[in-house]
Amino acid sequence: MKIISYNVNGIRAAINKGFLDWLKLANPDVICIQEIKAMKEQVDVEAIEEAGYKYHYWFSAKKKGYSGVAVFSKVKPNHVEYGTGIESMDDEGRNLRVDFDGFSVMSLYLPSGTNIQRLDHKLEYMAMFQDYVDQLKKKIPNLIICGDYNICHEAIDIHDPVRNAKVSGFLPVEREWIGGFIDSGFIDSFRFFNKEPHHYSWWSYRANARANNKGWRIDYCMVSEPLKDQMQRAVILPEAMHSDHCPILVEVKS
Repeated sequence: MKIISYNVNGIRAAINKGFLDWLKLANPDVICIQEIKAMKEQVDVEAIEEAGYKYHYWFSAKKKGYSGVAVFSKVKPNHVEYGTGIESMDDEGRNLRVDFDGFSVMSLYLPSGTNIQRLDHKLEYMAMFQDYVDQLKKKIPNLIICGDYNICHEAIDIHDPVRNAKVSGFLPVEREWIGGFIDSGFIDSFRFFNKEPHHYSWWSYRANARANNKGWRIDYCMVSEPLKDQMQRAVILPEAMHSDHCPILVEVKS
C-alpha cells in the first residue's frame, strides 16, 4: 500500500494550484492531508472522487479556515475514528484515523509553537498525544501515523541547526519529545531508508528558502515497530509545489 502525507496549507488553494492533477499522477492508495482550512461542504468533493478517491473523510477545526485534517482512500476502511476524544485536541481538528485489514493509518497535524501560549498548548498536546498513542497501540499495534509534527528531530533535519536552536520546532524539549515518541515503538520511515542530509519537507515563503533548499524536515510517516519488515520504501517528494510543505511517501506491504 502506497501512503502519502501532505500538509497542503489550505485544500482549496492547493486544488487551485493543480493538486488533484498531481494526485492522479502520484496515485497513492491513501493520502493523509493536514491543514485543510475548510469544511467538507466548502470543497469540490466530486472532483476528488473523479480523481479516484471514492472514500474521503474530513475532520475540520471548529474555527473556520483553520487547521483540520482529512484522509482520501481508494480502499474502503473498516472503521474511521474522528479525533481522540480529548476536547482540546479535537476542537482544532488534528487527528483522523482509518483502520484497514492489517494496519491503521492516522493523519496528524501537531500544533506549532509560534508564541508562548501556543508553545504551552503544543507541549500539552504532545504529552496527551503520547499517552493516547500508548493506549491505542495496545488495541492497534500496527499503526502508521503520518503528518506534520512541526518538529525537526536531529540537526540533519534542519538547514541551520545553530541559528534555529531556540526556535520552536527545534527546541530541545520538542526534539526530546519526538525522540521519545520514536523510542516508544515507532520508526521514522524516511530515516530508516535515507541517512543523507539536505532532505526537507517545509520551507519558509521568505528569502527564497525553497529555491535555496533552506528547509526543515517536520513531516513524518511514523511506522510502528511491528510493521518494520513490511516497509518497502520511504521518500520525500519535493517536486510537488502546492504548499509551503511537500508530500512524503511510505510504502508498506499490505
